Amino acid sequence: MRIAIVGAGAVGGYFGGRLAAAGSDVTFVARGRHLEALRTRGLRLESPKGDLHVHRVHATDDATTVGAVDAVLFTVKLYDVDAAAAFLPSLIGTDTIVVPFQNGVDAVGMVTRAVGRSHVAAGVAYVAAVATEPGVIRHTAMDHLIFGELDGVRSPRLERLLNACDAAGFQATLSDHIEVDLWAKFVRLAVFSGMTSVTRTPIGPLRDDPDLWAMFQAAVLEGMAVARAKGIALSAAVFDEIGAMAQSLPASAKSSMLEDLERGRRLELPWLSGGLVRIGGEVDVETPIHRFIATVLKPHVDGRTRL
Repeated sequence: MRIAIVGAGAVGGYFGGRLAAAGSDVTFVARGRHLEALRTRGLRLESPKGDLHVHRVHATDDATTVGAVDAVLFTVKLYDVDAAAAFLPSLIGTDTIVVPFQNGVDAVGMVTRAVGRSHVAAGVAYVAAVATEPGVIRHTAMDHLIFGELDGVRSPRLERLLNACDAAGFQATLSDHIEVDLWAKFVRLAVFSGMTSVTRTPIGPLRDDPDLWAMFQAAVLEGMAVARAKGIALSAAVFDEIGAMAQSLPASAKSSMLEDLERGRRLELPWLSGGLVRIGGEVDVETPIHRFIATVLKPHVDGRTRL
């Protein structure tokens, strides 16, 4: 299967590296020092599942040289979606599927404007990973991709992607209710990112403090209320699942937004807690905890203020 990874950072690098090592024909569309490292030293994954070094990596900064592929895993940060979407048309063939794996719920619409609805699925990535240096991804917990056609049909093209993921040794699920999965991840990630970032702590101290844990749980309920007001059928079980996820993570686990905050990078805040505040306003649902998170972290959104 020919797969293009647009955005070869922590998420794209990790899953793309596993796919390439398992025999898929993977091309990374990257830039800068990361591209140079991929070309000269390959891609190295450091993982509790076992370290992996893909010595020969296909990587380019010019998507027009790649040609049509079977699937595109679109894994750039949310603030880069519009710019990176310009790379997509040259990768599109008759049956190509683009799967956005951004956090939040805005990316599907943004990618659809670039390539058309018939070429777009939706995706959810659960992985704790960070690019520690160019060409090196440190993976600490979870590695699960969920994807599905927007109309819920189990298509042959996504069945092929599922088979490639299974061969690569990470968990993959082909969903027939991807919008619910997308919102469940949105609520979960907005809380995890927001709470770890606003407290500047990994999950362990946060879940061990009764007051912070109560705040975490209340933030989950805010997100679920917004989802339901939007007509998304999140079950009550999502609350327990999010709590169980937080309890199962290593105490040292950090959200990618906290990692970005600590490194003085741009934040995805406007699409996470900020996104819940915005959408909550549209459906007349109050989100005071997420509003607090979005307000307190606002000075750091553009990465200008370093810790």
